[in-house]
Amino acid sequence: MGLKVALTGNYAVAYAVKLAKPGVIAAYPITPQTPVVEKLAEMVEQGELNARMIRVESEHSALAACFGAAVAGVRTFTATSSQGLLYMHEFVHWVSRARIPVVMVIVSRTINTPWNIWPDHSDFVDQRDAGWIMAYAMDNQEAFDLTLQAFKIGEDPAVYLPVMIGIEGFIIGHTTMPVEIPDEQLVDQWLGERKQPYVIDGSEPLGLGGLTFPEDTEDMFYGIQEAMENAKEVIKRVDDEYGKLFGRKYGGLISCYECNDAKYIAVIMGAWSGDLIEAIYKLRDDGYPVGALRIRFYRPFPVEDVWEIVRGVKGVVVFDRAISFGAWGQIYTDMVTGLSLYTRNLPHMANIVAGIAGVNVVSEDFYNMIKSYVDMVEAGKMERNFFRWERIRR
Repeated sequence: MGLKVALTGNYAVAYAVKLAKPGVIAAYPITPQTPVVEKLAEMVEQGELNARMIRVESEHSALAACFGAAVAGVRTFTATSSQGLLYMHEFVHWVSRARIPVVMVIVSRTINTPWNIWPDHSDFVDQRDAGWIMAYAMDNQEAFDLTLQAFKIGEDPAVYLPVMIGIEGFIIGHTTMPVEIPDEQLVDQWLGERKQPYVIDGSEPLGLGGLTFPEDTEDMFYGIQEAMENAKEVIKRVDDEYGKLFGRKYGGLISCYECNDAKYIAVIMGAWSGDLIEAIYKLRDDGYPVGALRIRFYRPFPVEDVWEIVRGVKGVVVFDRAISFGAWGQIYTDMVTGLSLYTRNLPHMANIVAGIAGVNVVSEDFYNMIKSYVDMVEAGKMERNFFRWERIRR
């Protein structure tokens, strides 16, 4: 049993990073992630964390500084959000292509314009093709646990990829909940020393970022894809180890609630999962056999695990808190594409986009949306593929 304290999501991330003992932290403050690096700066200033805190002039420089330090053999961390993440996007690709483990937390905020400080998942899912392991937490404890696990996963020799963890700004970032912090010595033993595929420290000639022939470049890209596949088992193993040592196990790539006998599955990611799960229990009480499937890891996309849950169900409704303009929600797109590899007869697939730009979606809203969907399917009035942008107004 560790120390249980009341922490905001931002501070929970900071305390997890402290336990991982990075040598370098670089960041440019941006709402709503600023408290993460402010707390880490305070820890460094007070001597609680032996790290070099680099205050840079932009988010692009923040990840560049982490990248340079990581290549030189140092465990590194940064955090960002929204426009800051877009500004560092060039280096997001640099880090993954170099196969160098770095951990970054995204405290999600809507992408401008118009100017908006409330959260959806647009900034996070916008990075889906960049070659990073991507996970998203539901609450403060999971934000802590995922951040700590991210170092273990990314530094596994079967993976060697950077990892980003998402939490919703303000909803998780600035909300206080009880968080259990494990024993430092136990974390040290479990996490171990920094591992990475190579170190550039001047001791031998080694180049990085030079011109390669097309075939060599393709080989390197293929290696990232292989590492993503390897990561699926590593993530499950790390989750198991973590559960045995620290008492919290989440199910690996996904988490399921009331899925065993469900005829309908609702799919979701992030903090609003809690509101959905509350609605699921109410729907169960009212005779609706619905289960909730929470996407914990968005990349690699857990299609095998999802298939094991949804095979044989009558309908799947996917809630996306982001939109690929001109198409559908990104999770829905991955779901349909992935499940099509297993069957030509998909269940009724529905996509509901909601909660964009921080619009609040509560349990009652989920109840009404799912009940309406199930009633229409049962009445034979639902098309096999259904998309709706649910614009909730209060």
